[in-house]
Order: sequence, then C-alpha cells, then structure tokens
Amino acid sequence: MALEKRKNPVNIKKFLKEFFLMTFAMGIAAIAVHYFMQPSGLVVGSISGLSIVIYRITGIPVSVLTFTINLVLLILAYILIGKEFGTKTVYTALILSPWLRLFEWIDGKYGIDPTTLFHFPNGTDYWFYLLCFVFILSSTQAILFNINASTGVLDIIAKIVNKYLHIDIGTSVTVAGAIICCSAFFIPGNSLYLICLGFIGTWINGIVVDYFTAGLNAKKRVCIISPEYEKLQDYIVHTLTRGCTLYHVKGGYSQDDKFELQTILTNEEFAKLMAKIRDEKIQAFITAGRVSEVYGLWMRHSKNRSELDYNRPLNI
Repeated sequence: MALEKRKNPVNIKKFLKEFFLMTFAMGIAAIAVHYFMQPSGLVVGSISGLSIVIYRITGIPVSVLTFTINLVLLILAYILIGKEFGTKTVYTALILSPWLRLFEWIDGKYGIDPTTLFHFPNGTDYWFYLLCFVFILSSTQAILFNINASTGVLDIIAKIVNKYLHIDIGTSVTVAGAIICCSAFFIPGNSLYLICLGFIGTWINGIVVDYFTAGLNAKKRVCIISPEYEKLQDYIVHTLTRGCTLYHVKGGYSQDDKFELQTILTNEEFAKLMAKIRDEKIQAFITAGRVSEVYGLWMRHSKNRSELDYNRPLNI
C-alpha cells in the first residue's frame, strides 16, 4: 500500500527545543562577533562584514544596509527553500541584535573594553581573533543547519547552493563568504594582510562547519555477513525499528552461499547492535562506514513514536 504524506500538527516539544537552540546558538554567535570580529577589524564573510564594507564606501548606515540585504535574501529563502527555513532565519536575524546589545550593556556596566580584553605583548594577534571567531561561529552554524535554520541570511545562499547543486554545506558557506571578502578590496587604505586573513578565515569556516555537522548527524552504513542473519534482521527491524536489505552472496574462499545484511543506523543504534552481537556471541563479519547524506523515507525517532521524513536531506 502506497504511503501518503500527511501534514502533521505542530509539535510543541520540538518547537520549544528548536526555539531554545536558536536563541542559545545566536548568543554564542554574538560572542564571536562582539568579542572577536569587531575588535580585530577582520572582514570574514558575513552580512555584517558586507554591510561594513558598503558603509565605508558609501556612508549609508549599517543598519539600513543590513535590513535591505536581509530582506532580499529572506524573500529568496521563502521562494527557493521554503517557509520553515525563512521563518527561522527571520528569528535568528532578529535575536542577534538584542544579544549584541546585552554584551554592550555588560561592557559598559563592568568597564570591559573588547579591544583590550586580551593582552598581547607584541601587538594585536590577528590569528588568535580569527581562529576563535571561526571556530565559535562554525559550531553555531552547524547546530542551526541541523534544525534547518541558520545564523543569518548569508547562510541562505549556502543553503540554496547545498539544496539545488548538492554541494557540501561547508563548501557553500566558503563560496558565499569569499564573495564578501572580495568586497573588502574596495575599502580605501584597507590592509592587504587583513583581507587575506579574511579569505583564510572564510575557507577555514567552511571546513569546520562540515566537521561539526558531521559530528552532529553521523550515520553508519553497516554490512553484516552472519549465519544468524535472521536474528539480526529481526532485531534491526523490530527493536531498532530500522529498515534493512538482504543480498545473496557467495564466499570467495569457501564458495558457500550466504546472505549479506545492510542497514543505515545512528551511532547509538550501531552501539546497541554491536552490544547484542557481543552479548549473544553471534558469529558475524561486520564492516561499517560513515554515510555522507540520507535521502527519502528516513525514520526520525521521538520518545514515543517515529516520524517519516520524506524530503529533508540529512547533511552529515
């Protein structure tokens, strides 16, 4: 019987969880911007960086430029990606300013100067600022991409490239950021050294995003050859509630007819499967490898039930 896609009611628990994650992640992103990017003067690919570049050339207020760029990209997100991604990005874009204002208030209350917060005996250590900013922001981007959101509307460009060209999300972030880094060449008197650091930071950011994203959503493709394959099949299907596929194979050395069982599992499920094989002393030859993406009818487990995810690719 064919499966029919049904519109599910709003999941309040999921909504609250994602709302908290977006708020928390944008607070971390604000720390990266306020305490590392702004004090250093680096232009790493971002909407804030692009707005600052245009401001230095035209004198148009940064707030006006940011609003205009955000509006255009949010419209693109709604058309090309979908309502959910656009709505979440609206929230993350709006919540960033209050977080930044909070840190400004903290600085004023306790007399903190972000430009002198870190002491460097030989002058400003731009590499320190760059690496701290990139690693903090990249971890935040990975968390938000995992729930189909972003740290800001610049990530919309990366998400569009990822969705329609199937390019790794980290590579997409790098391309989008590099375009903004190029705009820094138009700032009169800007240091070539700082511009090059911006390019390097944008490139590192893409690599680190892929690294963090892989860690958050790792899946394993498991291949098993065992005389007790039926027992393992039953455990995977009825206990782990995952699908599996059986292949008829022939041993190259023994020439015996066998069955190979293949399945896709999360790390936690793979650990449970290995524990069962170990505890029950099941004889098996097992190989497992990382899966880059899963498309189609993937079961997303909740505490009480499983939900079919028809269209959403899992970037791993």
